[in-house]
Amino acid sequence: MHAFLLTREWRDGPHSGLLQMWCWTADGPLSIRITNAKAICFASREERLPDGTYERRPVALTSPLGAPVDALYFPTQRALNDFRERCNVAKVRLFESDVRAADRYLMERFIQGGLEVQGQVTQKQGYGEIVNPKLRACAITPRLKAVSLDIETDGFEGALYSIALAMDGEERVLMRSEFPVQAPGVAVECLPDERQLLLRLCTWFAEFDPDVIIGWNLIGFDLTALERRFAQHGLPFTIGRAQGRARVVQGSRGQPPLALVPGRVAIDGIESLRAAFWIFEDYALDAVARELLGRGKLIEDGEDRLAAIQQRYTNDRAALARYNIEDCRLVAEIIEHTGLIRMGVERASLTGLALGRLGGSVACLDNLYLPRLHRRGRVAYDIGSANTSSASSPGGHVLDSSPGIYDHVVLLDFKSLYPSIIRTFRIDPLGLWEPGDEPIEGFLGAQFAREGAILPDLIDALWAARDEAKKERNGPLSQAIKIIMNAFYGVLGATGCRFFDPRLASSITRRGHEVLKRSKDFIEAAGFAVIYGDTDSLFVHLSAATGDDDARRQGQRLARALNDWWQTIIAEEHNLKSALEVEFETHFTRFLMPTLRGSDQGSKKRYAGIANDGKGSTSMVFKGLESVRTDWTPLARNFQRELYRRVFAQEPFEEWVESTVAKLYAGALDHELIYRKRLRRDVDEYAANVPPQVQAARRGGQSNGWVKYVITLAGPRLVTDIDAPLDYEHYKEKQIAPVADGVLQFLDTSFARLTDRQLAIF
Repeated sequence: MHAFLLTREWRDGPHSGLLQMWCWTADGPLSIRITNAKAICFASREERLPDGTYERRPVALTSPLGAPVDALYFPTQRALNDFRERCNVAKVRLFESDVRAADRYLMERFIQGGLEVQGQVTQKQGYGEIVNPKLRACAITPRLKAVSLDIETDGFEGALYSIALAMDGEERVLMRSEFPVQAPGVAVECLPDERQLLLRLCTWFAEFDPDVIIGWNLIGFDLTALERRFAQHGLPFTIGRAQGRARVVQGSRGQPPLALVPGRVAIDGIESLRAAFWIFEDYALDAVARELLGRGKLIEDGEDRLAAIQQRYTNDRAALARYNIEDCRLVAEIIEHTGLIRMGVERASLTGLALGRLGGSVACLDNLYLPRLHRRGRVAYDIGSANTSSASSPGGHVLDSSPGIYDHVVLLDFKSLYPSIIRTFRIDPLGLWEPGDEPIEGFLGAQFAREGAILPDLIDALWAARDEAKKERNGPLSQAIKIIMNAFYGVLGATGCRFFDPRLASSITRRGHEVLKRSKDFIEAAGFAVIYGDTDSLFVHLSAATGDDDARRQGQRLARALNDWWQTIIAEEHNLKSALEVEFETHFTRFLMPTLRGSDQGSKKRYAGIANDGKGSTSMVFKGLESVRTDWTPLARNFQRELYRRVFAQEPFEEWVESTVAKLYAGALDHELIYRKRLRRDVDEYAANVPPQVQAARRGGQSNGWVKYVITLAGPRLVTDIDAPLDYEHYKEKQIAPVADGVLQFLDTSFARLTDRQLAIF
């Protein structure tokens, strides 16, 4: 039988542990119970150990430094944890004692997403169960059923009004109502009180049995609020399979909360989009839905949403039901549109991380690296015990920029530079421990083995899988692999990784510095000007280009020449084959490299240009400038986009600038003068240097969250609390002038020069 792993949980009993796994199969859900697994760690064979409940056995493994080790087998995770504490007190070093028993059981069998199960299945009510089967990894693509869940309440701490549920073939709103509610197009099931509403939710899950629960702020709000309401009524929160109890575990160190629902995966739309590097100005459901789907929530963003929900529950419950189910539909369509579930399945299959788990780069490396390390005869350190060096590795190298407006600039980009460096120079923890003969020189004294490295081979396999995914136009898989590969460098440079060593991370980043600098030298020796560079990208001015087609040809030739040069250099200097790959990424027909404000020095990580795709289409690109920053007003952002468009297109702009200022003072642009900023703390926590958004919120009675405000002649005011004329001079000098001068300085004029003649009028 082939299955796909949904959830795993280790539970300690009095004398033994139980690994409970729930899986998807084509024949329905499957419960796998492992009663004979052990919690395992390692200790030096020469080490004298404290007493404990464990069995000690010699194994054919050594420590990172080559000393023989024994394996210690514990009946429960708790027994291992207690033993580790005693070893900490006794200053006894253990190896891999912080690897959780459930994770170790799966990783040592190379089980990531799919698994082949051999054993006798017992049919239970609604699922199959198998105890202590034989398991091995396999490839499988599950067809998961997902339910979109959304609740409406009387505030975060208040009572439930309704629960909407939407999945293929089933849409329903469960509503607390003492009378029937008719809402055309919506199936509304009314329950007399909140207790009955909660009980009905549990029976719904048992009846329709989804594999995945999706929602917007699903864990932080919906499931947390439901858990609280179940507890309020003394009811078990049994929405898991086989009446398993769900619970929400609050995240630590800034991590989001985690929902544990036996047999079901909880996926939060907001956090999943962020983890997949989807970028939105506002992650509110209404904003994301309007951007991706072209429609939004049925209560407008500007309304007092809680008051509107309360009003609908009191006076128009059919409208509340429509609002509730529409939120579910929006979430389901966004998840489908972005491929988040599919990407999660691909990521779990590649890494062994639990489906729905966000982040987890350290665990990902553990899952992939440790079982391969063991088969090479080594064990790894506990996290935090490998290297106590205070040395740090530098970030990506940023070249000085040459400010100005240019025709024909090409962007050359090193494809996945850091993974390419790992592949090329064989950067690897095991290779660092065993450099062997004729090692490859790294940085900070590092030396790496030419043969037998684990990490470069892992990246080779992922790289090939990504190329295949691109060929098959499998966007979710390609994105999942890219995220994994790019995370490896960051993990090696993090003290929370068991393989942390400054020599590893520095051998990546410092090599990246060398690659960028030497590539710049090569390009300039070829007669081109490099006007900017950042980490893995170089911006090259093709001053001799005769047109767009010629510029593209020159850029492509330059990329090929640079690739060939690196192949030769790395072979000659290191006797290695280069995996570095330079791509011709973008041709800018017009390009602006700005200065730092108030300076003639070139800025960094900020530019704008007209990108030409070579097929007749162009687009404006802004990086780091006001038009892509949400802390600037729509006035500044719209003004910058249009001014730069005119400048790049070499259209007249002087009269347009003057007319924009005239419209500002005439009040025609008032709708573009709203600032939008978020309060990270309660307004009462701001004592000194109180920013304008806090001043506006404090005066208007808002304590936290997103603040929409304007600047008036009387000071900052919420948009709902304007009691004085708008301060147009503020917007002219603080929003328009800086944006204008960022480009006008290169055209021998200035904003002041264009607008001085209007001063007498206003």
